[in-house]
Amino acid sequence: MTPSTVDSRAETRTTQDVVQVLDETGERHGSAEQDRWLEGLDADPALALRLYEDMVVVRRIDAEATALQRQGELALWPPLLGQEAAQIGSGRALRTDDFVFSSYREHAVAYTRGVALVDLVRVWRGVTASGWDPYAVNMATPQVIIGAQTLHATGYAMGVQNDGADSVAVAYLGDGAMSQGDVNEAFVFAATYAAPVVFLCQNNQWAISEPVTLQSTVPLVDRAAGFGLPGVRVDGNDVLAVLAVTREALDRARTGGGPTFIEAVTYRMGPHTTADDPTRYRDPAELETWAGRDPITRYRTYLTGLGLLTEAEEARVQGIADQAAAELRAGCIALEDPSALTIFDHVYAEPHAALAAERAAYAQYLEGFADGDEAPGVGAAGEVAEPGTDAPAEPGTDTPRTGSTDAPTGGAR
Repeated sequence: MTPSTVDSRAETRTTQDVVQVLDETGERHGSAEQDRWLEGLDADPALALRLYEDMVVVRRIDAEATALQRQGELALWPPLLGQEAAQIGSGRALRTDDFVFSSYREHAVAYTRGVALVDLVRVWRGVTASGWDPYAVNMATPQVIIGAQTLHATGYAMGVQNDGADSVAVAYLGDGAMSQGDVNEAFVFAATYAAPVVFLCQNNQWAISEPVTLQSTVPLVDRAAGFGLPGVRVDGNDVLAVLAVTREALDRARTGGGPTFIEAVTYRMGPHTTADDPTRYRDPAELETWAGRDPITRYRTYLTGLGLLTEAEEARVQGIADQAAAELRAGCIALEDPSALTIFDHVYAEPHAALAAERAAYAQYLEGFADGDEAPGVGAAGEVAEPGTDAPAEPGTDTPRTGSTDAPTGGAR
């Protein structure tokens, strides 16, 4: 099956209307049903401009991280290019007490949650197993196991339900995750217990090199009904439409209406990760078609037509984006390699005898090497801390990373 055939097939198989507020030219055609969820935005130009700023900034951050990987400063990076509206529109709909469970591509969602820019790249530089404190921003660190985060979100939502709170768990997943058992199990539990959880699937058309039409013979949103989940299909490149449907789904969850499945139809403009070459399996004509649906260009046209996006405002936004990119680069390059023994930190919440014994044995192993020698797989930063303590050793010099390791391929986004 050629990519061009796949794209044609995708255009003819839709069984549910796609919710859209802004068409591809930036003209607004929203209905009263969507407009009611956008009332606050329409009344406050600053909020409308904030969505534009967010999308421009995260695209610039994404481009900088990609460049850092190409220059050997990151081992890997999964770009979000083309998916800015799906992530910013939904991320800005959330309350601070909602909790996000994402996959590894939701850098823009993390940005809306207040994750520090340097924390976005810690894992991809290989200096930590977890980029940030989940409880500080109410967002779990990215899940690389495809679809596993949907179970985590459902369990968290059931806990919220038991606590009598009105916060919501939100799980982000890709089209490739829809074939995973974890995802289907999460749907069953969420529907059965009417858990306050929103499943937001960014259908970016490709699970690495597998087109969504090969994975599913029906639109992904049609699967929701089989689990008893309300489902909605939205134009994932329309930031206003995504914001509206996400707000509605969150309101349903807060008021006892249970879970919602959202399929945001978008497109992964770049590679699956920087280890991927999409030119080997994608038709250039398909890429050109989706480039004409660019989410930032669409929203820019809309704001310009309203008279909100002036040249001065555009310059201000670009300045913020460039500053963010510079901050990300400086923070990334300043990251130091950890001590070898930090791999034992934070494995358990409480002291654990077996882990302590393993740590002591490994420390003794490292001490057996003569000065100037290195243990296999341990760099200059492998000096040991005292066994039984959490104090890291002094880090060694940082060296550029040139390796490239991809994320798991099974059912990936």
